[in-house]
Amino acid sequence: MTKTPIVLEAEAVAQLLPQVDVLQEMRALFADLGRGQAVQPAQTLTLFPGGQGDFITYLGAAAGAGTFGAKLSPYLPREGGPVITAWTVLMSMETGQPLMLCDSGRLTTERTAATTALAVDLLAGEGAARVAVIGSSAVAQAHWRHVQGLRDWQEVRVYSPGLGADAGKQAAWCGICPKAEFAASAEEAARGADVVMLCTSSRTQVLDAAAVAPGALVTSISTNAAEAHEISPAFLASAQVYCDYRETTPASTGEMVLAARDHGWSAKQLRGDLAGLAAGTCEGPEAGQVVFFRSIGLGLEDIAVAYAIYRAATA
Repeated sequence: MTKTPIVLEAEAVAQLLPQVDVLQEMRALFADLGRGQAVQPAQTLTLFPGGQGDFITYLGAAAGAGTFGAKLSPYLPREGGPVITAWTVLMSMETGQPLMLCDSGRLTTERTAATTALAVDLLAGEGAARVAVIGSSAVAQAHWRHVQGLRDWQEVRVYSPGLGADAGKQAAWCGICPKAEFAASAEEAARGADVVMLCTSSRTQVLDAAAVAPGALVTSISTNAAEAHEISPAFLASAQVYCDYRETTPASTGEMVLAARDHGWSAKQLRGDLAGLAAGTCEGPEAGQVVFFRSIGLGLEDIAVAYAIYRAATA
């Protein structure tokens, strides 16, 4: 008999998440990817007929875990604002049967932040002590939660538009980071920081690159909107550039596409990716020159964190 797959709504996923070390799951995943034990196709965008919206498909297969699957994330235009959801289907490479269908909203937030945290751990200097967080949403807060134990942070500066006048958001930040200071601008937050994490969904740049200190690491997630970028594409020409996966990311991320088109940058100039760094097959950055890391979100990240949730649910 075929075993009925587990179906987990958002609330059930949230209850299981505390049992999962998402950063460790990302570390193991990227090491497997670097060793050829996982396959990451490019994400695909499918348009619905008649301009009714679209959906992005994130695929991945992980031999070590014996699982494969996909995350489907639709964008549905509606009066009053679009409907955006995300669900992951997890399947067995042994039986070919579905194991789980789960809401991916919270999982996407956590795996995005944990991927950035892995990049910080592998690319930031050991003595990094000052971090800037640009953005104040749940995604930005997750970034801080995942990086807080990676270095001995002495200064944490946070900025997002309106944060300075929002006592509720400030209190939420102080609850997870008592030493948080609230800057008046992105540039003020970034000035002198060893690590600058751009944690927004902006389609246009949110930080003037001139504020980035020599030798600092800048990380970016941005959004899947066409040509979206959180920092000027020209910045890439002067930075040591890394990404989550060099085989797929450069052709999809806004600043890389624009840097190649307008600023003489090439994907051949990538120093490496998380797969190579985690597997020990590519070099880290040279000291003294700025570093830029860009992630786009991989199907393998969704598969890895979904499998961790599946293990927790069936333990």
